[in-house]
Amino acid sequence: MITALTIIIALNCIILMAVVLIQNPKGGGVDSTFGGASANQMFGAAKSTDFIEKLTWGLAISLFVLCLITAVMVGGGEAGEVIQSRQ
Repeated sequence: MITALTIIIALNCIILMAVVLIQNPKGGGVDSTFGGASANQMFGAAKSTDFIEKLTWGLAISLFVLCLITAVMVGGGEAGEVIQSRQ
């Protein structure tokens, strides 16, 4: 289970990096290098920027939650065992 979560976290990180790199640093929409002209025609400049921003926030939140879940699963059982073994 930990291995599966680690793989999901790695994929999430890769996708998050790609989405951040696609963003235009001036907030003007999708970068033309990654098909910005066609995306701006299809969605409009405001909608493509809004979609990319929502996707970035969603991926960041999911990464945070996945890391918390993994940390609890990895460290959750060991803390209880250490306390019981000392008594």
